[in-house]
Parts: sequence; C-alpha cells; structure tokens
Amino acid sequence: MKLLLTSGGVTNASIRSALVGLLGKPIEESTALGIPTAQWGHPMCGPASLRRFVADGTPPTMTGLGWRSVGMLELTALPTIARERWEPWVREADVLLVDGGEATYLAHWMRESGVLDLLPELDDTVWVGVSAGSMVLTPRIGDLFVEWEAAQGDRTLGLVDFSIFPHVGLFPGNTFEIAEEWAAGLGNPAYALDEQSAVVVDGDRVEVVSEGEWRHLGG
Repeated sequence: MKLLLTSGGVTNASIRSALVGLLGKPIEESTALGIPTAQWGHPMCGPASLRRFVADGTPPTMTGLGWRSVGMLELTALPTIARERWEPWVREADVLLVDGGEATYLAHWMRESGVLDLLPELDDTVWVGVSAGSMVLTPRIGDLFVEWEAAQGDRTLGLVDFSIFPHVGLFPGNTFEIAEEWAAGLGNPAYALDEQSAVVVDGDRVEVVSEGEWRHLGG
C-alpha cells in the first residue's frame, strides 16, 4: 500500500501531484472509497461534519477532487455483513480516502472490521489520510490526541515508524512548540504538519511534500 498522510487533505498542487504519482494515473480515471469512521469517536464531530466530508467543499480536498467514482465505507457496519460482500469493494478501489476524527477509535474499527487484515495485500492501493486518518497508521498519537473515552492508551496501528502532529497553525493548541513537547514523550520520530504539508510513503521512500510549514521531530 502507498500512503499519502496529510493534515488537511489535498490542499495544494504539490500534494495533488504526489497523489497522482502514487496512483500512476489521473484522478479522473481513479475510483475512490471514503472511510468516515473516525468521526464517530471524536466529540467535535457528528452528522454535519460527516456530511461535509461526503459532499466536500470549495475548494475540494478529498471526495470532491474529481474521481471517476466515489463510494463510502462505514467500518462499524462491516462486522454485521458478509466479508464476501464488502471485501471486493476495498480491493477494487484505487484509493482509500480516510477522514479525520479520533485515531484510536479508527484503529479499533480497522481491526474489528477486518480491513486491517487486507492492507498488506493492497500493493497498488493508495491510502490518503486526513488528520486521524493519517495518525491511525502511526505507532502512537500521544495522550494529547486521545479523545475516545474507551481508548486503552494512545497506541494505534504502527504501519509506519513515525507519529504525526497535525493542524499546526490551525488551532491555538497546535503549535510547533507544543509539538516538540508532545514528541519528546513518544519514543519514536514524528512529523509536525500544517494544512499544506503531507508525508508520502512508497516502499522505502519517505518524503515530505509541502507548500507550507513542517518539522521533523525526535529520532
């Protein structure tokens, strides 16, 4: 699986170019599957914010980028239906658009749904994460970002070996200074990203794409 780990989505030409490079074809020829599940675990999210993800905005950053087709996959529903029904949906998508919210909640449902088990087989699929949709693939998110009341610690899926501090400059509590304090307690490297920055992971290649500000922290 190829990864485009963003803070705010596909927000500029550089990130869009990186996405097209990972896809190996134009966005207009690619099929997308949106995953909004992380929203249900965060107290700041709800039906209205989920609709904004589905409808996307102006300018679009995820589902509205001009995909050949866009579907939605709710992970909490998958344990109640046959795997033979939903697995082809995941395998056939060119890109998974994974929205933000609460990363430990999303990690829980990645495991419970069975989608996590498929990821090692999806060599050509691109994972595009926003905020928690990116953080879920990291080893830890730090106590600062745990909002789900049932979370047992800050551990997530650990598919990459670095953590992500998102939304630098967007919220008052998201500064590089706070990110440095947060990173000091993780025990692994991290990236602090503003809304114009993303991390590309393609095999052994790990590269930051940015038209804004970012920092590599720790490790």
